[in-house]
Amino acid sequence: MRTHEALRIRAVRTEELPLLQDIERAAGRCFHDVGMPEIADDEPLPLDELARYRQEGLAWVAVDDADVPVAYLIAEHVDGGLHIEQVSVHPDSARRGVGRSLLDHAAAVAATEGLPALTLTTFVDVPWNAPYYARCGFQPVDDAALSPGLKDIRAREAEHGLDRWPRLVMRRAV
Repeated sequence: MRTHEALRIRAVRTEELPLLQDIERAAGRCFHDVGMPEIADDEPLPLDELARYRQEGLAWVAVDDADVPVAYLIAEHVDGGLHIEQVSVHPDSARRGVGRSLLDHAAAVAATEGLPALTLTTFVDVPWNAPYYARCGFQPVDDAALSPGLKDIRAREAEHGLDRWPRLVMRRAV
């Protein structure tokens, strides 16, 4: 992908689901650089789970000029908002506005559906996590203000071992 202007976002196709796993694995490698090898080596979502997001119309890819996915975003409806479950950008396409474009697309979808906000969970101290999302318009949500669905998501993350590093929920009004 040469420029942000060439970026196109579209729905994920079934045959592309394995590519999403490849993108997530590649994007995750940078966690080695910040001392989080468990995150870097964590397996991506299984194909059947990715397929569920696609079937629900909540999975999008950013594609290059050849219509090949270079990034993806999957979301789910949680407590009246659109929750970003995963956004991954292949390192070869990083730092070009691809992730922000996917987030903006999700915000547009949420607005069309009459949803008030996007939410996500993220690592506090990883530069391309909470600090990045703050630049994209997300604000921290105090744990005491979490909705039941967001509390459930955080509990599942804790069970998965993600709370070894500081995490938080962030929200962006749409």
